Amino acid sequence: MSRTTVMLTGGKGMLGRTLCRELEGFEVIPTDLPETDILQEDALARQLDRIAPDVVIHCAAMTAVDRCEAEPDLAYRFNALGSANVAAACARRHIRLVALSTDYVFSGTGQRPYHEFDVPDGGINVYGQSKWAGEQAVRTHCPDHVIARISWLYGPGGPSFVHTMLRLARQGHEVLRVVDDQRGNPTSTSAVAAALRHILLRPGLVGTFHLTCEGETTWYGFAREIFRLAGMEQSVVPCTSAEYVTPARRPENSCLEKRMLRLLGLPSMPHWQESLADFMRSQACELGIPAAPVPDAGR
Repeated sequence: MSRTTVMLTGGKGMLGRTLCRELEGFEVIPTDLPETDILQEDALARQLDRIAPDVVIHCAAMTAVDRCEAEPDLAYRFNALGSANVAAACARRHIRLVALSTDYVFSGTGQRPYHEFDVPDGGINVYGQSKWAGEQAVRTHCPDHVIARISWLYGPGGPSFVHTMLRLARQGHEVLRVVDDQRGNPTSTSAVAAALRHILLRPGLVGTFHLTCEGETTWYGFAREIFRLAGMEQSVVPCTSAEYVTPARRPENSCLEKRMLRLLGLPSMPHWQESLADFMRSQACELGIPAAPVPDAGR
């Protein structure tokens, strides 16, 4: 029996690289610029016809949040129009589409975690608004779709918050000030890959899924856990978003509830501290930290 063929867009990105390694049981074919340009319909069509995949996992996006704020037209081209091109091309060829999205489609003003039946308001920055437009395009153009929202992502090779914190510490910063009034679910690319594999094994599933790790923390709490696991004596102090101004506003609440996984009997996501400990243990060499076992997750 032949294996299901999965074509990735954005295959060179952090999540794409993990999917190439960890989607066991599938034939995974990564594509990326320049050979696969989601803004060029003809080029995209040629790649789909050449590879003839059963599934497309659409990871390609403009994800630099502050750059999106500075270049909104470019953000909408990639995240909205590019996603529309991918969705329409998949629909014409009866290809199942799994499109990656973000917690930033929500404004973050709610007090509880957002679940998949909450209606997004488009978020508070261009990145979130352009990704929400992309979600709408996927729903409009490709009936056989899954939208997978992720957040606070880290993984081998980066770039990620984990890599940034360790780099700043190695550069000799005596004190790191980290935002403590934004909360979310730190999530490893490996956890996302495992969840997507279970979804791919059920070809009849459609709809929106939240695929973030369980548990929540702030960026400050995330940073403290990174340094604890790394065995580093790094001073970290909390600050507010008002004290750490960025071009694009960030939501205060990025927490996502995994209601669809529960309703459909799919495996739950791991706790964020367990995933982080596993990641730092397995990637100690790349991260430049001691290879000795890291302390158990401090839950």
